[in-house]
Amino acid sequence: MAFTRKRRQEQQLYSKERFSLLLLNLEEYYFEQHTANHIINKDCRDERKIRGSLKICSKSIIFEPDEKIQPIIKIPLRDCISIEAPEDNEANNPFTWYTPGVISVVSNQAFLIKEQNIIAPYKTERGKTEYLFQLDVAGKVDDVIQTLLQLNRASHLDKLGDQAAMITAILQSRLARTSFDKNRFQNVSETLHMECEAEMVTPLVTNPGHVCITDANLYFQPLNGYPKPVVHIMMHNVRRIYKRRHGLMPLGLEVFCTENDLCSDIYLKFYNSQDRDELYFYIATYLENHITEQTAESYMLQWQRGHISNYQYLLHLNNLADRSCNDLSQYPVFPWIIADYSSSELDLTKPETFRDLSKPVGALNKERLERLLTRYREMPEPKFMYGSHYSSPGYVLFYLVRVAPEYMLCLQNGKFDHADRTFNSIAETWKNCLDGATDFKELIPEFYENDSSFLVNSLKLDLGKRQGGKMVEHVELPPWASDPDDFLQKSQNALESQYVSEHLHEWIDLIFGYKQKGSEAIAAHNVFHPLTYEGGVDLNSIMDPNEKVALLTQILEFGQTPKQLFTTPHPRRIIPKFKSLRTSSHNVSIAESPVSPSEESFEDLTEESITLAWNNIAKLKLDEQHKIHKEEITGIAVSCDGSSVFTTSQDSTLKMFSKESKMLQRSVSFSNMALSSCLILPGDTTVISSSWDNHIYFYSVAFGRRQDTLMGHDDAVSKICWHDNRLYSASWDSTVKVWHCVPAEVLGTKRHHFELLAELEHDVSVNTINLNAGNAMLVSGTKEGTISIWDVTTATMLHQLSCHSGTVYAAAFSPDSRHLLSTGEDGCFKVIDVQTGMLISSMTSEQPQRCFKWDGHSVLSGSQSGELLVWDLFAGKVIERIKGHTGAVTCMWMNEQCSSIITGGEDKQIMFWKLQY
Repeated sequence: MAFTRKRRQEQQLYSKERFSLLLLNLEEYYFEQHTANHIINKDCRDERKIRGSLKICSKSIIFEPDEKIQPIIKIPLRDCISIEAPEDNEANNPFTWYTPGVISVVSNQAFLIKEQNIIAPYKTERGKTEYLFQLDVAGKVDDVIQTLLQLNRASHLDKLGDQAAMITAILQSRLARTSFDKNRFQNVSETLHMECEAEMVTPLVTNPGHVCITDANLYFQPLNGYPKPVVHIMMHNVRRIYKRRHGLMPLGLEVFCTENDLCSDIYLKFYNSQDRDELYFYIATYLENHITEQTAESYMLQWQRGHISNYQYLLHLNNLADRSCNDLSQYPVFPWIIADYSSSELDLTKPETFRDLSKPVGALNKERLERLLTRYREMPEPKFMYGSHYSSPGYVLFYLVRVAPEYMLCLQNGKFDHADRTFNSIAETWKNCLDGATDFKELIPEFYENDSSFLVNSLKLDLGKRQGGKMVEHVELPPWASDPDDFLQKSQNALESQYVSEHLHEWIDLIFGYKQKGSEAIAAHNVFHPLTYEGGVDLNSIMDPNEKVALLTQILEFGQTPKQLFTTPHPRRIIPKFKSLRTSSHNVSIAESPVSPSEESFEDLTEESITLAWNNIAKLKLDEQHKIHKEEITGIAVSCDGSSVFTTSQDSTLKMFSKESKMLQRSVSFSNMALSSCLILPGDTTVISSSWDNHIYFYSVAFGRRQDTLMGHDDAVSKICWHDNRLYSASWDSTVKVWHCVPAEVLGTKRHHFELLAELEHDVSVNTINLNAGNAMLVSGTKEGTISIWDVTTATMLHQLSCHSGTVYAAAFSPDSRHLLSTGEDGCFKVIDVQTGMLISSMTSEQPQRCFKWDGHSVLSGSQSGELLVWDLFAGKVIERIKGHTGAVTCMWMNEQCSSIITGGEDKQIMFWKLQY
């Protein structure tokens, strides 16, 4: 479990200390500590001195005894009547008590914490009481007293904004007087890049200090030396970094040394965005050579194709949307999935087992929704539907109180919640989320992980007694769960189930997507208070510090809506032929049922061979090469048996090369203008070539001569495709034409019969086209970077996107037709979801990629430099570079089994490639 795992690590590391920053108030700082004695019963014979340490904090004085049975004493500075050193009157009055190095604190109230080392609600000592603390170093008394008096004055200011301003000034003064200790560098040869002031963020608290980054390490040195003198992260261990919105301001930076985890290694909050951005730049520059920054769209593509689980996808979306385990006001949010908490068996095949993921929690109950809508309609602007949020610090700790009790005590001023409002039962909590007037909370990731400790009162906490006299103990589970681990396992299975995989995109639309704001949010009954949304308020525009503090406190406690990641409908998941088996927080795929050899089909074997070929695509080796043209090669077509290779070129010739004899067998010229592409018809009898002279030429292989000419366009024909007697031609005249072609041999005539079936209009020249596997859709790419997807059965445009800044060189559908990949003059690869027309991923190369083949995951592309590049589309990076042509790779052919590849280049050569298994 992300939250508790890190807390346990910290507890093991600093187990000797009972003190933690959670003993401070919210927005309070811990400045310094001094070894001291707490003197008790000073005027009596049984005077005692309790050894410990005195902590000076911005709003309180805290004494931590060394003896764990003694309570920690916390004295709020606002309750202090006097803070002074007792005067030395011994010469005048021998009966006056005096001890050097003592600080006297008289207060009306103090809190006793962790008595007998038991985590429990704070005990309050009321009434005027003197507390005496004797410092080990008597010479520090005056300095400590002056600091305490200054902080005491701040705590007595009437307005919170004035208090915050004075404490901030004191903090900044302390930070300015110190700097990072360079002796803490791991190596004397390290080069310093930058140093600045910042705060390390952990749930509910922040710790000020100095950040330092070198060419090898990132350091944070706390001002108070707590919990250790320096936090150190090696740069080569860093895997991910995220800019964060902290307190509604762009001041946060979170660093991860793991690939798939919600728990970061450090979260820093800076005092200005310039420092944050500069540090981000240094880390990003270091990482760019071996770490690829992932986007929501790239994770979407991986999720859609089943390469990451539903859990992992939600984890990544939360990270990208500023949700962090270190910020309880922006804790990762996960959905309620299961709606059945009463059955003895959980049936994941029944839709009624699941919550409706297309609706927010507040809209799941029709009767409650009607009441909320009535209030909404009568409400003055700005209107909102829900008076509470689906994620807030209180809700997070509601679920985690059994494993994070000190956080709950910190949040609620030393108290647990009322026993009947505590997290007592899964079913009760779900029912209240359905029926409660103000309860619309979602879940947290812990419900889908493997640590069930948050459901068990293993710390034996006294969480109170419910109405009816029952003590609050473990969380009551639904009948279908035999124990907490079984509950989590079945919750994980539900999250990864087919029903959720088919509908999770609907919930993403609500939380991270286009239904989060605006008219779509209103239509989906998904409207929260305006202050919860990013950009809902500009804190910099509020000049009154008291108003600013009050507003910020309200927002942080109420909850914040995640950063919006998608502004168009989120695509559905492609349900794979495999099911997921959860181990830890990762997935492995296993076949739904074993297939016997007798059940294997030809298609299965072909698919297996294709998969094998693509798995080894990075092992391509050049087999042979031949220079057969006088200008760059523009098209390649190969006969069914692979023996004859036809090529077109800008030298205006169509050539036939024999693979067996390795000899050029034919060369045909149709006009004095360049040929732009070619294809061979089924049966290997006819080759079709397109030309810049506006014509399309039909060449008879059997007779060795031009058989027919189609004068189809008003400008150069750039690309042709063929399927089922239909010819598709793209032209610089801004059209794509669909022709029905009846071959001459069928008609028994010398010429083909052509009939124009459709004309697909574009605004500018069309440079490339391609058909999908089912031949029902066509993609066209223009010279101005526009991609259009067409339904060829109805000749209607489905989607149009401005994808590239410059000519689209190539575009192709994935084998399952779910995605479209394009490349252009701008050097970018773009992935489009065909169903929604949404641009979901982008990769950039140093130079344009002129042509490519892909299997939906891996891409083999031909570069302007002549190299063949192998890309991992999900990682968004090149995984192999293969030396090839001496000029641009201009065209590429691949057989159906993806095992044989031929490329043509600007260097006038064709190259034959073999896979090395």
